[in-house]
Amino acid sequence: MATTDDIVDADFPSWALVPKKETNVIAFINKYPEYDGRGTVIAIFDSGVDPGADGLQVTSDGKPKVIERIDCSGAGDVDTSTVVEAKDGAISGLTGRKLRIPKDWKNPTGKYHIGVKNAFELYPSKLRERIEKERKERRWDPGHKNAQAEASRKLQEFEAKNPQPTGPDKLVKEDYETQIELLASMEKKYYDPGPAYDCVVFHDGEMWRFVCPYKMRLKFILNLTHLNVFAVCRACVDTTEEGDLEKCVVMGPFRKTRDFAPLTKSDQLHYSVNFHDKGNTLEIVSMCSSHGTHVASIAAAYCPDSPEKNGVAPGAQIVSFTIGDNRLGSMETGTALVRAMTRVMSKEESQDDDGWNGHIDVINMSYGEHVHWSGSGRVGELMNEVINNYGVIWVASAGNNGPALCTISTPPDISTNAVIGVGAYVSPDMMVAEYSMRKKLPGTPYTWTSRGPTTDGDFGVSICAPGGAIASVPAFTLRGTQLMNGTSMAAPHVCGAVALLVSGMKARSLPYSPYSMKRALENTAQYMEDLDGFAQGHGLLQVEKAFAHLCKYADACERDVRFQVTCGTSGKGIHMRGGLQDTAKEQSITVEPFYLKNDYAEPKSKIEFNIRFALACSAPWVEYPSHLDMMYMNRPFTIKVDPTALEPGVHSTCIKAYDVTCVDKGSVFEVPITVVKPLAVDKSELPDLTFNNVYFKPGTIKRHFVQVPDDATWAVLRLKARKDTKNSRFVLHCVQLRPQLMCKTQEFHKMVSISQQSEATHGFPVRGGIVLEAVVAKWWASLGDVCIDYSLSFYGLKPESPTVMMHGADGILHLEVRSSLRHEELSPTISLKTQVQVLRPNDAKVCALGTRDVIPPSRQIYELQLSYSFHINKATEVSPNSALLSDLLYESEYESQLWMLFDSNKQLIAAGDAYPCKYLVKVEKGDFVLKMHVRHERRELLDRLTDLTLLLAQKLPSTLTLDVYTSHSQALITGKKAQPIVLAPGTTQPIYITPLPNEKSLKGATMGQYLSGTISYAKDEIGKKVDLYSFRYILPPEPPRKQSSNGSKVAMAVCASSSSDSKESNKEKERSKADDFNEALRDTRISWMTKIGLHGANMELSNKIFGELNAEFPDHLPLLLARLQSLYDFLSENNNSELFFAYPSLTSEALGLADKIIGLINQDKLLSYFGLKNDSRPESTKIKT
Repeated sequence: MATTDDIVDADFPSWALVPKKETNVIAFINKYPEYDGRGTVIAIFDSGVDPGADGLQVTSDGKPKVIERIDCSGAGDVDTSTVVEAKDGAISGLTGRKLRIPKDWKNPTGKYHIGVKNAFELYPSKLRERIEKERKERRWDPGHKNAQAEASRKLQEFEAKNPQPTGPDKLVKEDYETQIELLASMEKKYYDPGPAYDCVVFHDGEMWRFVCPYKMRLKFILNLTHLNVFAVCRACVDTTEEGDLEKCVVMGPFRKTRDFAPLTKSDQLHYSVNFHDKGNTLEIVSMCSSHGTHVASIAAAYCPDSPEKNGVAPGAQIVSFTIGDNRLGSMETGTALVRAMTRVMSKEESQDDDGWNGHIDVINMSYGEHVHWSGSGRVGELMNEVINNYGVIWVASAGNNGPALCTISTPPDISTNAVIGVGAYVSPDMMVAEYSMRKKLPGTPYTWTSRGPTTDGDFGVSICAPGGAIASVPAFTLRGTQLMNGTSMAAPHVCGAVALLVSGMKARSLPYSPYSMKRALENTAQYMEDLDGFAQGHGLLQVEKAFAHLCKYADACERDVRFQVTCGTSGKGIHMRGGLQDTAKEQSITVEPFYLKNDYAEPKSKIEFNIRFALACSAPWVEYPSHLDMMYMNRPFTIKVDPTALEPGVHSTCIKAYDVTCVDKGSVFEVPITVVKPLAVDKSELPDLTFNNVYFKPGTIKRHFVQVPDDATWAVLRLKARKDTKNSRFVLHCVQLRPQLMCKTQEFHKMVSISQQSEATHGFPVRGGIVLEAVVAKWWASLGDVCIDYSLSFYGLKPESPTVMMHGADGILHLEVRSSLRHEELSPTISLKTQVQVLRPNDAKVCALGTRDVIPPSRQIYELQLSYSFHINKATEVSPNSALLSDLLYESEYESQLWMLFDSNKQLIAAGDAYPCKYLVKVEKGDFVLKMHVRHERRELLDRLTDLTLLLAQKLPSTLTLDVYTSHSQALITGKKAQPIVLAPGTTQPIYITPLPNEKSLKGATMGQYLSGTISYAKDEIGKKVDLYSFRYILPPEPPRKQSSNGSKVAMAVCASSSSDSKESNKEKERSKADDFNEALRDTRISWMTKIGLHGANMELSNKIFGELNAEFPDHLPLLLARLQSLYDFLSENNNSELFFAYPSLTSEALGLADKIIGLINQDKLLSYFGLKNDSRPESTKIKT
């Protein structure tokens, strides 16, 4: 009989939880224990790092692990420019609470900067959901549920006593029923805006201080700013919500004090603070997700009690840069990226208490987006500066958008190839330890890891590394560790490895550069011949070999030189994808060397620079020169690529340049070459491609490149399992690359499961004449080998224009639709779902930003601040869109854009950035203000945008349709509408679209307003869903209202009046014009009262205007309201200041005016108005009026 020891494997593969064996990290540290990252600093550009997470307290040599913590997004900023002084040992916070100052606080100036912050603005989305649920269960549900139960019980008791109530009893019953309805409505409308915390900042004579919650002070890590003035500040947050600052913790700047604490015991959100503008801006640093902490743990965690949980470089220190904006979920913004890079460039002359002068050795960025082009862009230019001018090594994740080719995100896809792009690999040990798989499979790139090349020909992926780990996560998740996978996890593995290499090079006093580091990693990586080359780049990271390479060639003449390879006009490599590739082509290549910090490099080095290269390429279809003599200038040469004899599919190679004096050190630069030779669909037969009995094992990828027929508009991919097929998961990924557009523009991505004899059918739109990559891939973890059949079919109803724009005043619109591939059934349908109005800013100004927005040495960043106002007539969903700047981030010539939407109560409703499709905001009826900023260091570029238009898309209450006809005569008389028509190949059919009838037109349409939707042409169910085209209907001016018959009679009566009446009428007109003038003059003076306010010398002028008008119009409500508004603005802005106490009469005047206004209002008419205008029924928004 088997014993427990025989069947239980107690040797858990813990070394694979944070995998390090695969890349020889463990062997390297065992060989060089002092080179474990100590002496290096890693910048984590991410969602924020929790200094309280396991392994992120100290380094292996006892130093603080996290040494600075910065929120670059601005989401945690608090305006603390309001300055007050304590009176009787207390101050009044901006929430209105009285804040008692502890006696042991040291504040020589006696001045306190105060602000207010909503706690939910600091919470990641999942944490907010948890806290909202807890608060509701604790604060709302007990009382509300008791009230509901009590109301129901009273109604039941009353009905038992009064089965058929009449008279007063009936009213009592209705009252009980109303209570139950009201309580149910309150439950549905429950909304928790979150707690508002008072923030107090003061200077204790040594540093600025900030007060944080609870008497809990966890000392370990981080701070922010590089300006010395920020090293002297203290502050606190009153999370007691009682004004008892004695219970709060006073915090200093994190870099100096290492102070951090949970916001509350329940949320466990560890935050810290930084200070700007001499205490006028408080920066509260939290996290927008758990992602950044997990990344930091992989790179550099140190767990002395559990060494298997150590990161790759346990001796390295960390600086946390939060580039994810909590207002946007966790999306990065241009503002955050530029601020982070600005801080990296800002090396300080003096060192802090730990001996750190602000220098960053390596950046890890496990963030990124796809771009339309990589050759230019404000953010990309600054990334190049960080690497090329400051010598910082930059490691970035390649992206998780595979398995199709050309799916690399930015970074690493920027204008140069200086960034180390990392793909994701899963090893057999990881499969067992992390994923608990039943079988251990051979190592492979993950199916989802993004593949190269970039659209402009570069590799995209430099190397690959383990892309999964069970590592530490923030305390707010209420768990210690978590499994995450992605190239986000592979990049910090490489980043930690770079820290090991830098640590060793520093210890040996050997020089290196970002370029020598990248070449060493690529030349020593382990290339896996049987695996996808586009996913692994140069291969799997090998730390020991890379270190040996760096040491051996530390004095190479090209160590500090990067070689800019330009193919054609702007490519970083050669990428031949368009057309059938049936002719040989010559390609021009230019190679130009640049030194690190090129502008400051020694002239002698440039003069003496000379390397003689031997060029080599293993592909017989490439002709190239054998040698190149490189001096310090650009050297052009040409090659010939002949793909005519190649089989259909993708073919890749590269030209490698070797130093003839030392070939063993590997290639010095490379010219990547990728050729895609597509299949041509034979038009004489149905445009179908069929693949039968195709064998798949886990991770198998089948790529098919097809030249899409010119008139094809959609395609259908069908998978069919065979009789013996096991249940398997497949990824379908189809991509067409269009010029100057990102890979996701024309993309279809779907995960499907198929089992025995099942079939999966999926359609997607295509563009005729463009090469399509159709990928069928078996998921890497889907066990078992299977054979399946699949086919790719093309269909087409091609309109004369892909985008249709129709003006409502143009009459009948004529369009032509053609069928060329096969018999297709035409049945046009137009759906308009969105109303779009054009907004222009009602206020615009350009201002210089503060010290944290100055790029070294003194490049000031400016901000354009725009304000838009609009009104919503009915509850709906809106989506703001700054069309000029939309869908651009890294490639934009402007560094940042961000909008924030406020309601009439100045409450923040939503925020958004460059990608409008991500933000659909629910709004109620009312007035709204949208504030937007755009940033750049060139003020003149911002001045051009001061009249920037904004598109506000508003969801229509119901979908509108336009009528379609097949003949102009029927369209003209709105006769018989179009019926489905079968079009034979080569047939063109005209269709006619009529405008919206007046009764369907939207009321109040303004100039430039239009309706947006789609038009489809196919009757086929798949084609109708996927083959959609944009349709815009420009609204004409609203038709004039028809005059009633009564109005006509009145007009005739006026015309038939006597001459004496006419004379009296003329006198009335003359009198009315004079009155109109006086009223307009009065109203203008009233409007200027609120504009000039009561500040300084304006107070006397405002008082004079009010006095004169009040004497003439003592009961004019707009005058009284304007005066009250001026008083309110003045008293609110100067609350608790010296000015507030200097004018006590203003408070009395405001109260008197309020009483007078209330007395002048006819309350009966007011109640009648709201009773008629407001529908209190819960379903009121769904009822048409």
